[in-house]
Amino acid sequence: MPQILVDHSAELAFDRRAFAKELHPLIAEVIDARISECKTVFRPAPESFVGDGSDGHLVVLLEIKLLSGRSADLRADLSARVLALLQAHVTVPASLAVEITELDRATYRSVHPARG
Repeated sequence: MPQILVDHSAELAFDRRAFAKELHPLIAEVIDARISECKTVFRPAPESFVGDGSDGHLVVLLEIKLLSGRSADLRADLSARVLALLQAHVTVPASLAVEITELDRATYRSVHPARG
């Protein structure tokens, strides 16, 4: 069920597919989920600014949405490990951030297409 949103400066060149292929097993291991449940969307941002915007700094903001109920320690471990992975894949100077957010189990719903 993990939903991963990766907002990044459009001009940032990194191998998104390779990153996701390492990210999904990492998340599945930490939160005890199936790799097939992980879904990642990369969203290049046409503009991004850090500070006053004068330095042309690149940005990656990564959010992992999980169903509620996991401990703060587990979420902290996950965010630290994901940040380390992101640093390994983004090899140019960039502002990187990882956030783990919780979805309310009582109200979250999803549908997945049947595979033939």
